[in-house]
Amino acid sequence: MKSGTGLPAARIVEELMIPAILRVGELYEQKTYFLPQLIASAEAMKKGLDHLEPLLGAAKSRGTSKGVVILATVQGDIHDIGKNIVALMLRNYGYDVIDLGKDVATKTVIEHMKKHKPAVVGLSALMTTTMTVMQNVMMLARQEGLTTPFILGGAVVTQAYAASLGASYARDGVEAVRVIETLCPNKNMEN
Repeated sequence: MKSGTGLPAARIVEELMIPAILRVGELYEQKTYFLPQLIASAEAMKKGLDHLEPLLGAAKSRGTSKGVVILATVQGDIHDIGKNIVALMLRNYGYDVIDLGKDVATKTVIEHMKKHKPAVVGLSALMTTTMTVMQNVMMLARQEGLTTPFILGGAVVTQAYAASLGASYARDGVEAVRVIETLCPNKNMEN
């Protein structure tokens, strides 16, 4: 569906908004931008996504689902703009997303995994001090006998870190969709 600009809403998100917020992240890492600019950019992005979300609901309105994906920003981390973008993209591509929010306790993630039996669990962290919580979540899940694949992301998370934990990695929402499509190929058909 098209937005007021004449461009399809998905193109606005994928070609304009996501590159813009990624650039803000780069400027923050380079210490050109600081926390106030990061927060202001995240708030602007959220308002834009909130406005465009109704226009992106085509896949959901068709009554199909490619599977359930649980997303959470790990405990101790209050930054969730990246996770919110991933959630929006996944919904647009036909996934049922259970977004647990930010600062989510490890136990809460495990409880929702048991309750909803997702195809994939996505964990996000922006700070180096909180990315270790990802390992705690994955270890507890395995101890509980849950074999659901995990995908990790966030400003401080790298491909190498995710691989060291036995998880997949995505640097942004577009890549997250691609990775999740490969993690649950059986779910790519209509229910």
